[in-house]
Amino acid sequence: MKFSGLAARRAAAFGASAAVLAALTAGLAAGPAQASTTTKSGVKVSATAPKAKPGSYEGDCPVKVSFSAKIKVSVKGKTELAYRWLHGDGSRSKVAVVKLKGHGTKTVTVRQSITFKEDVKGWEAVQVLGPKKYTSKKGYFSVSCDKPAEEPNVDIHLPQSPSVSARAWASPDSYVGVCTPGDKISFGGLIKADRPTWVRYRWVLNGDTVDYGKIKVRHAARVGFGLSPRESQRGWAQLQILGRDGASSNRAYYKVWCKEPAPAPVTKVSVSGLVTGTNHDGCKVGAHATVATTGPGRVAWTWEVNGVSVLKGESYFRGSGARTVDLPDSALTGEATKGGTVRLTVSGPHNTDSISQTYAACKVVTTQAPATPAPSGTPTATADTKA
Repeated sequence: MKFSGLAARRAAAFGASAAVLAALTAGLAAGPAQASTTTKSGVKVSATAPKAKPGSYEGDCPVKVSFSAKIKVSVKGKTELAYRWLHGDGSRSKVAVVKLKGHGTKTVTVRQSITFKEDVKGWEAVQVLGPKKYTSKKGYFSVSCDKPAEEPNVDIHLPQSPSVSARAWASPDSYVGVCTPGDKISFGGLIKADRPTWVRYRWVLNGDTVDYGKIKVRHAARVGFGLSPRESQRGWAQLQILGRDGASSNRAYYKVWCKEPAPAPVTKVSVSGLVTGTNHDGCKVGAHATVATTGPGRVAWTWEVNGVSVLKGESYFRGSGARTVDLPDSALTGEATKGGTVRLTVSGPHNTDSISQTYAACKVVTTQAPATPAPSGTPTATADTKA
């Protein structure tokens, strides 16, 4: 009997012998019945007996045997050809469908392959299910597997595979901060081998492969990868050695706490320590004050005397600090000579501040010329008064 791929694999899986296969063959000797070749609609269907290649095989197993058959069907317009394979063990394949179109007789060659691991004799047939039912004749085949020759009792010393081990760690194992792009946690691994060898490895992060590679290890070699988290998380990474004698490292545990970035500091400006002074010689007023800032930025300042702008300027601060701003002596006229107010206003990137102070009135400074002495030798006039 012939076994389908499924039946053959099942028999091989349970260690079926040639005797068991022969017993199954005996129980399924009867073949499928032949159906008529025409219908009332006039559709004609026929199929040839499957041919096995090789039909009779002797040699090493497992071996793959290919089967083919030709189906002829008369076509009028669009037609669907449905068929399946019948196996000598009583099983059947899945139904396959071929779409045809046109007019006249079409020939379709159908194929299948089955791999056998033990001796077997059997048959295959093709059953057409549509557009009408028809079953082909049986196509017989046989497989005879050679028994492996007995090997001499010779001790063969095969070289042992290299002994490979791995260790992993996280640095740092905990991160708290802003989760901006860039590695926040680095995973390192150490691969050791008892003799020089090529090692294939991969990194597994929380069960998913995230990196892999191949490296020559003479005694020890380091490998690693970086983690750039987008959200808070915790988990583990493991270094796995691939191959027949694979190994796995310990799990390197980590945790990440993503925080929102701190708001940018606001630069504030201020003014203090205003001192005014009246210069009575020429009736002028001057002043100076201290301008301070908490951060970098450009600071503009304006001096006013009695509400009138008399001097403007600006300074750039690279960081926090303080500077002295002077108002040179400015001449006073009119009512301003009688005293008034000096004001300094400063403006920064985010705020404005001002300070003011009064100044004293100008005092008029007068200087009396000394008396001119009489020239020597000049007589002094006198008047005598008589009663």
